Amino acid sequence: QVQLVESGGGLVQAGGSLRLSCAASGNINSINFMGWHRQAPGKGRELVAVMRRSGRTHYADSVKGRFTISRDNANNTLYLQMNSLKPEDTAMYYCAATLKLEYWGQGTQVTVSS
Repeated sequence: QVQLVESGGGLVQAGGSLRLSCAASGNINSINFMGWHRQAPGKGRELVAVMRRSGRTHYADSVKGRFTISRDNANNTLYLQMNSLKPEDTAMYYCAATLKLEYWGQGTQVTVSS
């Protein structure tokens, strides 16, 4: 089992930056990959970025070149650096970890004003 706690969301103007953090605890060594998802009001949840255990990353086309996923193994923390934010990036952002099952954090709200 894995516990995930996100932080770092907030209100930012378009063009600004935020860095989200996801602190992981529990059975960390069994995590196959971790990622960030988001859900905007009235829309389904979508994958934003994912990092495999190997370090290989994948990004949604909508965030490529603006967002960067990274991790700090020493502190068991996953990050999402978000630059050049747009109003359409407004959503609840969730951290997820996949072992045999998938685990989710409680989410952190990101609001980008125009």
